[in-house]
Amino acid sequence: MNHPSDLKYAATHEWVKIEGDLVITGISDHAQDALGDLVYVEAPEVGSRVTAGAQAGVVESVKTASDIHAPVSGEVVEVNTALEDDPDFVNDDPYGKGWIYKIKPDNIADVEKLLSNTEYEAGL
Repeated sequence: MNHPSDLKYAATHEWVKIEGDLVITGISDHAQDALGDLVYVEAPEVGSRVTAGAQAGVVESVKTASDIHAPVSGEVVEVNTALEDDPDFVNDDPYGKGWIYKIKPDNIADVEKLLSNTEYEAGL
């Protein structure tokens, strides 16, 4: 499994990358591998508020559906609309083309409360 050390992770298998004052998030390589081939990604709506730990969306695969949880609280400012036509970007490139949405966090410092890649991998 590939879990880059420059990202933070939630125990619920979401990853986070800080980009300026925004947080980019998606599901980890481990999560996409466990789900199998994705067929649908439901991201939260732009302008909606998400709460850390709460359901923010859904990913569906040929095997099952799984909730996406918000890693931090804040406002959704952008979603990856390319996933509407190509949800397999999450399988092929979970940390690049497969990002799911961006949040303007209430408190950017909340990212530091998430897991490092080694802490995340230890919990798998």
